[in-house]
Amino acid sequence: MTALNNFLFIAFPYLAFGVFVVGSVYRYKNISFKVSSLSSQFLESKALFWGSIPFHIGVLVVLLGHVIAFLFPAGTLLWNAHPVRLIILEVTAFTFGLCMLFGLVLLYYRRATTPRIRMVSNKMDMFIELVLLLQVILGLWIALGYRWGSSWFAADLTPYLWSLVKFSPEISAVKELPVVIKLHIIGAFLLVLLIPFSRLVHFLVAPFHYIGRPYQRVIWYWNKKEVRDPKTKWSQFRPKNN
Repeated sequence: MTALNNFLFIAFPYLAFGVFVVGSVYRYKNISFKVSSLSSQFLESKALFWGSIPFHIGVLVVLLGHVIAFLFPAGTLLWNAHPVRLIILEVTAFTFGLCMLFGLVLLYYRRATTPRIRMVSNKMDMFIELVLLLQVILGLWIALGYRWGSSWFAADLTPYLWSLVKFSPEISAVKELPVVIKLHIIGAFLLVLLIPFSRLVHFLVAPFHYIGRPYQRVIWYWNKKEVRDPKTKWSQFRPKNN
């Protein structure tokens, strides 16, 4: 078990981050057009909306909670020292975890059952959504079965993660954790490894520049109601609008 623990919690994390960095740079340099989520909204939008919105909101909140516990473990433990604050934090995290689960189930169902979406999906699309789904289920399982996770994350997992960052791995605490928590940790590193080969890579090129970009000016030379009216007769001439 010592060799297996060393591989899973020392070698595998470094392998995952190495593949993530090299793979992401290679993909951006050579096939930058595919550094995208390759949206299928124009093929089907209703299920996408009800799946994507709760999933993204949930993942942002849950991921932010993990990052805060990683960067500020002492502050997290101080916050959790008050029972009411601890309960509020745990209930909030679990609620947004359920949002992720609801969104992922709907997105997976959409991709598996909608013919037009299946046509533009590949094996990696299905696999990455399945891994995400299992990872969320494990997280919710841990939240129910091993409560006050924000506290033991800050106390046990944060020192382990920082030991990896410092290239001085210390896994004595991690190797004693329950199997379900170990699987959740391994799943997180697996997702990191798969990012360059999946649609998840799109988060690296989030369009933050749109926030400060000047407004796009759209000028119509035709009557908008007339142009958009489906009863308007077809014309062989190109519409005179921008």
